[in-house]
Amino acid sequence: MADKVIRVLLVDDHQVVRRGLRTFLEIQEDIEVVGEASDGAEGVERAEELKPDVVLMDVKMPGMDGVEALRKLRELANPARVLIVTSFTEQRTVVPALKAGAAGYVYKDVDPDALAGAIRSVHAGHVLLQPEVAGALLAQDEGNGAQGRGGSLTEREREVLGLIADGRSNREIARTLVLSEKTVKTHVSNILMKLDLADRTQAALWAVRHGLNG
Repeated sequence: MADKVIRVLLVDDHQVVRRGLRTFLEIQEDIEVVGEASDGAEGVERAEELKPDVVLMDVKMPGMDGVEALRKLRELANPARVLIVTSFTEQRTVVPALKAGAAGYVYKDVDPDALAGAIRSVHAGHVLLQPEVAGALLAQDEGNGAQGRGGSLTEREREVLGLIADGRSNREIARTLVLSEKTVKTHVSNILMKLDLADRTQAALWAVRHGLNG
């Protein structure tokens, strides 16, 4: 058994999908499925109860869908990283989920090893962004002026933002840039304010879209 087991919650309205995902993941030594939910509302409730590391969430579900559930988890400041697992490839389906705080997405026909790798990646703080979705997000940024706001970042803030996109914690960023954690927190707050972003996940997505990640 691996030293650090990643605790995963499955949220999908189809039992056969949840069963398939569980089968994929149970053979991984470093991943444990700690619970399941059949819709967004139950997913939020279970995430609050179980405090998983990663949530695998469908987008389209009856009642509370995945995007609404993501927003609710963010309101509750739930620390789980959310990986969208969807059969929908349209940008209009995936982009809102990423904007609501998802750390990335994979398709339901994903190879089991790739799925496990995706879980490990988002758990490590990385963002999984497909090129076509990155392009759609970038186009939206250009339309609403978010890209232009990036010009207001200082060189140090851009360095901090790049390290956020690489999944580094404030402590790791402080160590890398030889700064105090308090100073790093100030930089992070300034970055979120200048870019009009809600949290570190959105900041990481912005950095990936604009080529600031390593």
